[in-house]
Amino acid sequence: MAATRLIALHHTKGRTLHKCISERTDYAMNPDKTGDGTYVTSYACDPKTASEEFLLSKRDYEQITGRKRKDDVIAYQIRQSFRPGEITPEEANRIGYETAMRFTKGNHAFIVATHTDKAHVHNHVIFNSTTLDCQKKFRDFLGSGMALGRLSNIICLENGYSVIAPKPYHSKTTYIHEDRGPSFRDKLRDAIDIALSKKPKTFDDFLKELTLQGYEIKRGKHTSVRGKGQQRFIRFRSLGKGYTQADILKKIEGVSKGADLKSEKKPDYRDDNFDLLLNLQDIIAKGKGPGYETWAKKFNVKNVMKALIFFQEQGLRSYAELEKRAGDTAERFDKLSSDIKGYEKRLKEISELRGNIISYSKTKQIYTQYRQSGYSKKFFAEHKDEIMAHKAAKDSFNKISGKLPPVKELNAEYEDVLAKKKAAYAEYKQVKKEMQLYQVAKYDIDKILGIDGQQKETKHQEQTR
Repeated sequence: MAATRLIALHHTKGRTLHKCISERTDYAMNPDKTGDGTYVTSYACDPKTASEEFLLSKRDYEQITGRKRKDDVIAYQIRQSFRPGEITPEEANRIGYETAMRFTKGNHAFIVATHTDKAHVHNHVIFNSTTLDCQKKFRDFLGSGMALGRLSNIICLENGYSVIAPKPYHSKTTYIHEDRGPSFRDKLRDAIDIALSKKPKTFDDFLKELTLQGYEIKRGKHTSVRGKGQQRFIRFRSLGKGYTQADILKKIEGVSKGADLKSEKKPDYRDDNFDLLLNLQDIIAKGKGPGYETWAKKFNVKNVMKALIFFQEQGLRSYAELEKRAGDTAERFDKLSSDIKGYEKRLKEISELRGNIISYSKTKQIYTQYRQSGYSKKFFAEHKDEIMAHKAAKDSFNKISGKLPPVKELNAEYEDVLAKKKAAYAEYKQVKKEMQLYQVAKYDIDKILGIDGQQKETKHQEQTR
């Protein structure tokens, strides 16, 4: 998984523009943090002279556009942190490069510096606020942090890495791009996962693994731990399902008996415990390797990634719920389509009836004169259109049972039906979009899980019985 944050870097008072830029790039490319510069890459600039190149582009921008602001944003920084132990520095740098390229659409020069001095590998991506053609600036739009977090999630999934999933101990889903970052409890749960991955044989061995990660242990009736920056100890029992001391002991006991926790049978997609986000991530992760590109192309994994991110945002976790929502949106779409057709039909009926009533009223005097003339052929020839319109209106009234409504009442009904049609059409467009998203996502996921083949096989077996 990767937690992201987008930070605007401003030109601060009392410092030259060059110093402001170079301080940020020098910190990012610190040899002590980047393996002597091994994990530093760049696009459209040389890492060693990035600050000078950024500065030159800004001078060109001022000459071309004539614009200059004292509080101008000189660059943007993307911080991208990965789960400890999940990714290598080389891979993290590659993911950071791809994230920066897709986020800036290749229009801004940038450097990617991967830091390895912390327990979690993380990227410092600094991209120039000025475009490569020196004619525009990056627009920090509303929700840019959310867009960055979503893009980072998609890229992680595309490459077989996990994303931060809503957990049962959270009352609400927390977006990974929030400024405050993961809580101490979130970090502790990650540390527990890492410690358990070392397959400790006893609880003491497990606590030693936590100690190696920088945690202080406090023994007692309820064992608790404290990490760097924490003021208080955290008890295991407060971490929620899967992370209590009893749960940890069960996992350790399973390992000591030779059980491989990761080799447990994966739940079937029909099972209640099949998690669309987590289980599909495991399946996709298996695709990494020489044949991953072919596998991804075959199963259209990029579409599945977008679907998984959507599921995460919507809190959708089970296949049964996906199936239900796909069906519900299709039914709602059909209902709205039918309603809109009904409204359009009624609007047409009201318009025709209203028109006939008005036409009947306007031609009534002419038709009366026509009758008084003894249905004179000469009079008919002179007033043919009015007479025919009057007859047509009268014939239409004969098809209506009961008393004709007044035009004022028809006008009111027309406005009411028109308002209902507009409201239904607005919902229709939204539901259509959701229906297509759910159906396409379900189609791609069915392909990955082989559900389509299972369903056809089951149907064939039923037919041959």
